[in-house]
Amino acid sequence: MPALIETQALSKRFPNHVAVDAIDLRVERGAIYGFLGPNGAGKTTTLRMLLGLTRPSSGHIRVFGDNLATHRASILRRIGSLIEMPSLYPHLSGHDNLRATQMLLDLPRARIDAVLDIVDLRNDAQRATHEYSLGMKQRLGLAHALLAEPELLILDEPTNGLDPAGIVAMRELIRELPKRMPLTVLLSSHMLGEVEQIASHVGVIRDGHLLFQGEIGALHQRFAPELRIDCDEHARAKAVLASMGLDARDGDDALHVPLDAQPASAINRRLVDAGIDVHALHPVRADLTRMFFELTDAGATA
Repeated sequence: MPALIETQALSKRFPNHVAVDAIDLRVERGAIYGFLGPNGAGKTTTLRMLLGLTRPSSGHIRVFGDNLATHRASILRRIGSLIEMPSLYPHLSGHDNLRATQMLLDLPRARIDAVLDIVDLRNDAQRATHEYSLGMKQRLGLAHALLAEPELLILDEPTNGLDPAGIVAMRELIRELPKRMPLTVLLSSHMLGEVEQIASHVGVIRDGHLLFQGEIGALHQRFAPELRIDCDEHARAKAVLASMGLDARDGDDALHVPLDAQPASAINRRLVDAGIDVHALHPVRADLTRMFFELTDAGATA
């Protein structure tokens, strides 16, 4: 069965640099796909090509099984998007902003209240949008993207600039969307921890190169779990661990060694016998932040 989005050797070249370099993106139907990369990695350029806002230099894009180059209008009718800041009429209320779009698209008026409920703005619908917080504006922009009941939702850095409460609200909203409607979500972000909490699949891009894509579980399998050692005197502790054949790395004010390379009890005993205070030992799986930096560092030096 074809993926909802498939690209083949998709590239975008500018006079001074290559923004996207021959990537093969694959987004499965029903997924929440987190498109991860540092600023300037090529995320926004890729999303703009998927929306027909930027013409590829080479390569092919298929969405819903159709070629974007030849079926652009029919494909875009099935996509909702929020790229950068939403464009709003500041003197109009949230409801009337949506009303303008609803009339333009000739949609049922009932869709306005439906999307206001989804983004939790019903109680603020009659306020002028210049009174909205940044988080409320982002949610109203998301409501615009959902008005036409899209099958695919494309979001570019949807939590960018939000305060912690706004980030949590947007994260929970995005996570719940596929449960409320038949929807696939593709979102770009550099906020790794946020993506890990909502995405079923991830793609990691750096300098225009796609370094990894697949289920988050598959990404975790590439990075072995570790034993975290909270102890004093890291330099001496690393020497003791090296004598046990363990290559310890620093991280989060602790030492990390491969899990199960040696029993935790044996590690604890050797460190204590060496006069090093051990405060705690516990297994940890690699978090997305560590995996991201290891992948992108490898990609930068490859």
